Amino acid sequence: MPRIESAKKAMRQSRRRAVINRTQRSALRTALKRVRAAGTKQDAATAYATAVRLLDRAAQKGLIHPNNAARHKSRLAKYVRTKA
Repeated sequence: MPRIESAKKAMRQSRRRAVINRTQRSALRTALKRVRAAGTKQDAATAYATAVRLLDRAAQKGLIHPNNAARHKSRLAKYVRTKA
């Protein structure tokens, strides 16, 4: 356990952020799975729009790297376009 007050505060903050990051990462992964599991092209497009918003937010907040978000968006867009 930290003894210094600033280290205690940093530990509290890191614990709080870890919980928030875990929920955000889980929501992002679920959104990506929903795009791939969509039955129709229309459903896939709707799920894709939601996933893009979450990817952009995650990249902006530093949850994932911006290039990682761009790669996911590109691959999902290709998937939605080619969906029968």
